[in-house]
Amino acid sequence: MANKLQWGIISTARISRVFAQHLAKSETGELLAVASRTQEAADKFGEEFGVPRRYGSYQALLDDPDVEAVYISTPHPMHAEWAVKAADAGKHILCEKPLTTNFPEAMAVVEAARRNDVFLMEAFMYRCHPQTAKIVELIKSGAIGEVKLIQATFSFQAWYNPTGRYFAPELAGGGIMDVGCYCTSMSRLVAGVALGKPFADPIEVKGMAHIGETGVDHYAVGILRFPNDILAQVSTGVFLNQENAVRIYGSEASLYIPSPWFCPEHCEIVISRKGKDPEVISVDSPKSSYTLEADLVARHIDDRQAPPPAMTWDDTLGNMRTLDSWRVAIGLTFPMERMEADWPTIDRKPLIVRPGAKMAYGSVTGVDKPISRLVMGVMLAGAQFPLPHCSVMFDEFFARGGNAFDTAYIYGGGLADEILGKWMASRGVRDKVVIIAKGAHTPHCDPENLTKQLMESLERLRTDYVDIYLMHRDNPDVPVGEFIDVLNEHYRAGRIKAFGGSNWTIQRIEAANEYAKSKGLVGFSAVSNNFSLARMVEPVWDGCLAATDPESREWFEKTQMPLLAWSSLARGFFATGDPENKSDESMVRSWYSPDNFERLKRAKELASKKGVTAVAIAMAYVLNQPFPTFALFGPATINEMNESMRGLDIQLTTDELRWLNLEIDSF
Repeated sequence: MANKLQWGIISTARISRVFAQHLAKSETGELLAVASRTQEAADKFGEEFGVPRRYGSYQALLDDPDVEAVYISTPHPMHAEWAVKAADAGKHILCEKPLTTNFPEAMAVVEAARRNDVFLMEAFMYRCHPQTAKIVELIKSGAIGEVKLIQATFSFQAWYNPTGRYFAPELAGGGIMDVGCYCTSMSRLVAGVALGKPFADPIEVKGMAHIGETGVDHYAVGILRFPNDILAQVSTGVFLNQENAVRIYGSEASLYIPSPWFCPEHCEIVISRKGKDPEVISVDSPKSSYTLEADLVARHIDDRQAPPPAMTWDDTLGNMRTLDSWRVAIGLTFPMERMEADWPTIDRKPLIVRPGAKMAYGSVTGVDKPISRLVMGVMLAGAQFPLPHCSVMFDEFFARGGNAFDTAYIYGGGLADEILGKWMASRGVRDKVVIIAKGAHTPHCDPENLTKQLMESLERLRTDYVDIYLMHRDNPDVPVGEFIDVLNEHYRAGRIKAFGGSNWTIQRIEAANEYAKSKGLVGFSAVSNNFSLARMVEPVWDGCLAATDPESREWFEKTQMPLLAWSSLARGFFATGDPENKSDESMVRSWYSPDNFERLKRAKELASKKGVTAVAIAMAYVLNQPFPTFALFGPATINEMNESMRGLDIQLTTDELRWLNLEIDSF
């Protein structure tokens, strides 16, 4: 190869030495630079492996314009920070497993690679070896029939050092994180191939473990259940020797892989069939897994990902989520993930809006800040570890220009308020964001409880005011004037800048504003009812009201009252709605109907013409109404955020809006 890929190694850990040794045998790359946290360590490593450039800081290596790709082998909690910084520096990335400490961090790393258009792969070296490709081939060919059960074990007994990386919770130690990730990745690979996919994610994860005195798992077992009732038994440990092997049981035969992880030059896979002698399949490779890994990176640099069975971005994200589920099952949360911890930005830099961020803004009377047309819901969707998950999602939303957050007194029993308040304080952005807070939900919908809940929310949010306060429900048994009076008390005290109602009827809204006008008081400045392209067939929750009917839309257009549209994407209907899939009972009850499936069909058709997804079209439908709308959405992942935010770039004509809503047959 004329121009070899120029590598830099970040960290001089033991595994870095292994990688450097095998990179020397690569046909495609060569080691140009190494970085450590001390110059002495970098020089020592450089002398041993003949590395021309040696840096006493990781950032210095990233600043070297001649380094094209980096291998990151720092302790687990540092992976995310330096992977994101490497991506921002335009470097291609091979990062040791696990990619990060948890799924939220992994999302941030993958997004950084996508945003900066660089290669990224998680370094499961066994996935790059021909033995793994052979396992895939055998499963695909039906050599053992239908896969029923997978057993994967990776475990060892380390020398006990409570402050070392195997046992220290601050370093994300324990068996699951260190080598259990191999077992889950293999199980997901085999289950996926059996289901006709590159990988599969478990639909259920159970686990038990022995937790040592430092608070990490010395050894742990897990049970994964995949579609079609494919089961996996995974076992791991850092303080217990076990048989490190993989067994795959099918309806017709079984596979035994005695060396699945550190694949030797000569590998053997044993097929056992009832009544027959075992068949031994040999797989030879003159190159080590590490050399093959480095060569695979170089060959697929332009693709930005390596193909399966190597770890794709989605495969890595699924594996990280599985590891999180396994840790949740055994009750293992690391200190930096707990609510009392200070969770920094991933790159450890001040949070700013990225240059060139595309966000649309609107206004609400009483609020002196522009308000992003997309409003991040703080309902903790998808969060297994709430603090890191919400922090990563909020950071990404803010960096893209999003500044409006919708929370409520009842969300997460108050946890949503607390996390949002903690995030604002740690980032120093209170004056830059718009808080939409809700309270007085049934059965506590009265002036006294409104005040009580508002004051509690302010304390949780660590602020002395909210920008917009919404009554979460109405109580027709309470005269509307009593609500207006108490809301104006808080308005005059500066605790709220504007207010309105969520799930209020037009008649009660009009009555509230008529009372306010007659008394010289401030009235409702906004309304938050459901509004989306899909019609809400049945209320998602008791007391919910939608504004999708013709009368409501006519009223909003006439009054130009801002509508904060909750469930703007019909709670995922435009992403996963399928008449054959009735697994989500809530979605089926609230959104499944012939007319909504016709709307979904039309959204997909228009999306195909515009080169986007149905989700983006559904979002654009809400944003392109002839009255002020703000779309409340609750993405569980950055990928979901990406899809929703594409709706900002789509302009829909009046005829397109009417056609999508089944008001006309063509346009």
